[in-house]
Amino acid sequence: MDRVALDLGFFQIYWYSIFIFLGGLTACIVIYMESKKREIEEEFLINLTFNSLILGIIGARLYYVLFNLNYYLKNPIEILQIWNGGLAIHGGILIALAFIIIYCKKHNVNTLKMLDIIVVGLIIGQAIGRWGNFFNSEAYGNITTYATLHQEKIPEFVIKGMYILGEYRQPTFFYESVWCLFGFIAMLIIRKYKYLKTGQLTGFYLIWYGIIRFLIERMRADSLMLGPFKIAQIISIIFIISGIIVFTYYLRKDKGKEENLYQGKEKRIQKEAVVYFKNRG
Repeated sequence: MDRVALDLGFFQIYWYSIFIFLGGLTACIVIYMESKKREIEEEFLINLTFNSLILGIIGARLYYVLFNLNYYLKNPIEILQIWNGGLAIHGGILIALAFIIIYCKKHNVNTLKMLDIIVVGLIIGQAIGRWGNFFNSEAYGNITTYATLHQEKIPEFVIKGMYILGEYRQPTFFYESVWCLFGFIAMLIIRKYKYLKTGQLTGFYLIWYGIIRFLIERMRADSLMLGPFKIAQIISIIFIISGIIVFTYYLRKDKGKEENLYQGKEKRIQKEAVVYFKNRG
């Protein structure tokens, strides 16, 4: 499979880069559309999204490099060659999350409400970005047969692309992409549920993605390892537990209680009003 989408001789554009870009762009568009409905300040949103995206890519690369440290110490120049693959989504999520928490607190924005917006864009971005792995022949599963893949109704072009190292492989990237797409559709539906609480959409994402990633890692043949353990399965368990805690905690909140996105704004307005009337009186 040709990894290069456009060869200009002095410059090459890889399919991997194109799909990572399309995934990030789609995520940003969805986040922007969701944010407009909540009347979020545009400057705040642009700064948050742009920095989260850049830090997410850096975090995803550093995460991958750290778990392949022996190789990259011998080939340090390849650390910068992200077009060859090697972006671990968990690293990107963790670094971006740290920034989002800090940035939201700085601007008195409800972090969980902001995350409820972000995860809708994130999951569709993941669904698209996974196709970069297809063109790079990575994120594949264990050895299987053409007949098995054909029986599973896998598209023919995907089956052909999964002929790697002389064997047909399970298209784990494809399974994850489809599952993320279903998750995106599910989130578009449940976000309209009138009793949905702050943080529950984030909890749903953590549970949904945590489950599928844990199961997919059982089939993966190129997983990042932490000793005898697949690190993605460990992180997935943390995601699932965190998601359950977040979802059930806010499920118990009174239905009438709902925090504003700008959690400090309403209190500040009330205080200013009290001071104003005191000065006048």
